[in-house]
Amino acid sequence: MKRRVNLLFTASLVLIDALMVGLAFYLAYQLRLLIRFPLPVNVQPFSSYRGMMVIQILTMVIVFFFSRLYHLKRGQSRIEAFYSIVAAVSVGTVMAISFTSFTFKDSLLEVDYSRAMIIYAWLLTIILVTLGRSLHHRLVKALRARGVGEARVLIVGAGEIGSIVGRRVLRSPDLGYEVVGFVDDAPDREAFLDLPILGRTEDLTAIIDAHQVDEVIIALPEASHEEILTLISRCSREKVSIKVFPDVFQIMASGISVDDLDGLPLLTVRDIALRGWRVTLKRGVDLVISSLILIVASPLMLLIAFLIKLDSPGPVFYVQKRMGLDEKLFPMLKFRSMRVGAEDKTGPVWAKKGDPRCTRLGAFLRHFSLDEWPQFINVLLGEMSLVGPRPERPVFVEQFKRSIPRYMDRHQEKAGLTGWAQVNGLRGDTSITERTKYDLYYIEHWSLWFDFKIMLKTLVGLLRDQNAY
Repeated sequence: MKRRVNLLFTASLVLIDALMVGLAFYLAYQLRLLIRFPLPVNVQPFSSYRGMMVIQILTMVIVFFFSRLYHLKRGQSRIEAFYSIVAAVSVGTVMAISFTSFTFKDSLLEVDYSRAMIIYAWLLTIILVTLGRSLHHRLVKALRARGVGEARVLIVGAGEIGSIVGRRVLRSPDLGYEVVGFVDDAPDREAFLDLPILGRTEDLTAIIDAHQVDEVIIALPEASHEEILTLISRCSREKVSIKVFPDVFQIMASGISVDDLDGLPLLTVRDIALRGWRVTLKRGVDLVISSLILIVASPLMLLIAFLIKLDSPGPVFYVQKRMGLDEKLFPMLKFRSMRVGAEDKTGPVWAKKGDPRCTRLGAFLRHFSLDEWPQFINVLLGEMSLVGPRPERPVFVEQFKRSIPRYMDRHQEKAGLTGWAQVNGLRGDTSITERTKYDLYYIEHWSLWFDFKIMLKTLVGLLRDQNAY
């Protein structure tokens, strides 16, 4: 039944794509009729273009298939999906032009199939396919939230990471997962999140069969490679999908390459992505965007400053020492969201949900991250970047560096207003170990497009972030 439902989801997506590609081609033809430049233009009736439209549709669907756009992923971000669509449509357009030129090489002399019409079709295909897929995605999410095509998931590891995975699944019913429980070898583990411990890892095969599990998530990032392989082997005896939560080395190893040193092979584990001209490029982007935002948002920032003065006594800004690039301290600016002297008795305290130290206005500012806006000044001054690992207070850095491997590697890049960890829900009172892994991934895989992707995900998530406090 589940396989039939998933097949129906895929078939409906193919149909929507075909309709949107055909509609894009037709609208491109109408635009060509409307915008006749350069003159004269020999635009024939649409019936002369039907064969070209069929080639366009078939080519796009085939390219989408080989680009794995019909491999429906649970939880894929809309930004990643859009990148994939742009790439696939661009390749499909080039291939469709080639097939059309080969198939209609004689009739193309009589029919206007200009560069303008090709560009219109390319742009409209991206827009309409994205729209169609967005509507399809919403429909599939709504159906999955109601249990249609739901996949039964087993989590191996009931520790901190397993708990994080379990919570993420439970708070996202639209992913279409039903967590049947945990498997763990620790004798003192207790059931939590209303989910049972079903047994030990040695019983994995029998548990999968007994509970009709569709997917196994191995949440043991600190397990040895031999242990992971043993678990995968036990899962492989049953027809289930297997996903493994990576450790720090696995995150780094995704970028491994083989180099040659005078005939001696060497594995390059880390080739620093952000250096040389890339640093200048990133700084240029920081300057342009931070300047524009400070200019455009200045009326709102003035209003917030005025409201802070009305709400409670004290300064508008809260200046706090944070650790940034090369472990150097800098004064990070924030709109004041707490009462003056809130930490005089307690000392530095980690922010938590419902923080009693917050003022009435401060809780609102934190919820929508408006208290962070003065940090655009830090970005403009070069003390921070728009994207990078979030800076921490020195007292917390001293704690974390003693217990978290490679924590200090975060300071090899400039601190950021937002980061890869934050857009993946790891902010506020969440696991520092997991934040560090995401920060290290960002450092190892930096690119300008990666920065833009994080910025877009930050904008999309501003109103939905439950860990902003």
